[in-house]
Amino acid sequence: MATTITSSNLKRPEPQALKSTIEALAARFGNRLITSQAVREQHAHTTTWLASQPPDAVVMAQETADIQDVVRICAKHGVPVIAFGTGTSLEGQVNAPAGGVCIDLRDMNRILEVHAEDLDCVIQPGVTRKALNEHLRDQGLFFPIDPGADASLGGMTSTRASGTNAVRYGTMRENVLALKVVRGDGEIITTGTRAKKSAAGYDLTHLFVGAEGTLGIICELTIKLRGIPDTIAAAACSFETVRGACQATILAIQTGIPVARIELLNAEQVKACNSYSKLSLPETPLLLLEFHGTAADVAEQSKNFGEIARECGGGDFSWTTRPEDRTKLWQARHDAYWSVKALRPGAGVVATDVCVPISRLADCVTETEDDLKRLGLLSPIVGHVGDGNFHCSLVCDVDNAEEMARGEEFMHRLVERAQAMGGTCTGEHGIGQGKQKYLEAELGSEALDAMRALKKALDPQNIFNPGKIVPAA
Repeated sequence: MATTITSSNLKRPEPQALKSTIEALAARFGNRLITSQAVREQHAHTTTWLASQPPDAVVMAQETADIQDVVRICAKHGVPVIAFGTGTSLEGQVNAPAGGVCIDLRDMNRILEVHAEDLDCVIQPGVTRKALNEHLRDQGLFFPIDPGADASLGGMTSTRASGTNAVRYGTMRENVLALKVVRGDGEIITTGTRAKKSAAGYDLTHLFVGAEGTLGIICELTIKLRGIPDTIAAAACSFETVRGACQATILAIQTGIPVARIELLNAEQVKACNSYSKLSLPETPLLLLEFHGTAADVAEQSKNFGEIARECGGGDFSWTTRPEDRTKLWQARHDAYWSVKALRPGAGVVATDVCVPISRLADCVTETEDDLKRLGLLSPIVGHVGDGNFHCSLVCDVDNAEEMARGEEFMHRLVERAQAMGGTCTGEHGIGQGKQKYLEAELGSEALDAMRALKKALDPQNIFNPGKIVPAA
């Protein structure tokens, strides 16, 4: 029972306009224009219970001029344009509710420049984070933002992605220096330079970071890099309660321990990881941590955190610098979605997230667990506790209307709870289609009016990924 989200101000292009658009694209791109149903459906894939809404055609872009020509042709006929990276977004960002043309950017995957001495690089939007880090390894550099999936850097920028390393290295917002963006007439906007700071004009770079392709299409990125740490240590520490784990996190941050990663798994999620990843962790709330630095730094950080953990009810604190041990531990964390899916074969899994000030994280997680018990639902929880962000993986029989109704009630209450605690409806998944209804309560109608004004100014025809982020007035 997938939920189809439409908007009252969205209209599909007139049949003749769409026909003329596809004919013009076919003349320009030949077999790089694809209209087969299977490929179109692949480009509307969604891992939520939002219904897939495929585009009318897909163009495989290879260079910036391809994006410009698609936009010019589509703008001429008023046909929507949806950018597609690897399709890992979670709130319907790549759906095509009004049809239109999807631009697949996977072949725009060149690393154009690496400036090792300046710790930055220039890349095309289809470069994935794993491919970039493989390319950088021999130079002693890496790109730290890790949302788990091997997402494209263009997509990660468009959704303002985050992940397990954000507590130390920030999100995409802090790591993008400049962009080149194709605007609605096919011309290119340059938003910044390689300088580490600038006071020159409006901050256009961060206007497009998180815009989910609704204001233009990113065709080039300049991003920050970091040096690979001399020593990396991973650690695991079990706690009697979620509150104790959260308190240990708060104390670690307040005392200045430079934790690189700090992840909370509630008891249900630990059980799922033990079963799926063949681990033997105590099935109580767990913190997974990672420390970066010199060998002496890492040893001191680990020792200091161990002392804090014991004060907060933590059990044995073990840490390792062996790459194979670290990889096994973090792979189990990144496989959390699949471990939950294995708990109930045949059921659907809906991943959703909220973010609150870290001082309210324990309250939010415990109240959420209480809600799950009351509603009779299964939803293991993982959290980026260093920044107050946590994820619920709700398991539901999508063909059971009554269970789905309880699931939607749970997700609605989750968002309301987070917002009441001074938090947000999404820490890193974005708005897309799924969370539009929560924006006004969070930011107010005046903020939505400002967003609509920006959208109208930069995309007067509403062709860039229509029906996403800003709900209709």
